[in-house]
Amino acid sequence: MQKENQNTSHHDVMPSVARFLSALCLEGDFREQPEYLTEIFESILETEIGDNIDLRTKMMGCIKTSRMLAKSLESFSDKQIQEACNTVIST
Repeated sequence: MQKENQNTSHHDVMPSVARFLSALCLEGDFREQPEYLTEIFESILETEIGDNIDLRTKMMGCIKTSRMLAKSLESFSDKQIQEACNTVIST
């Protein structure tokens, strides 16, 4: 993360976000990530280590973030996302 006093603009941020989304699409089916995380975390919660409120809070935050990402991109195909990312990165 950059320091708050440094100048940044959307010209700095958007290419980074586009590179992230592009890499995410190449890694696998991000649309299934919320379900995968839920399954993993439910298994952890059944163990002794899962009996920790801080851990539970972090797990719920991860699931929420993953769901938000999948929801915001659900109306776009992988090809559309990749093309948009390439456009932003190249400008």
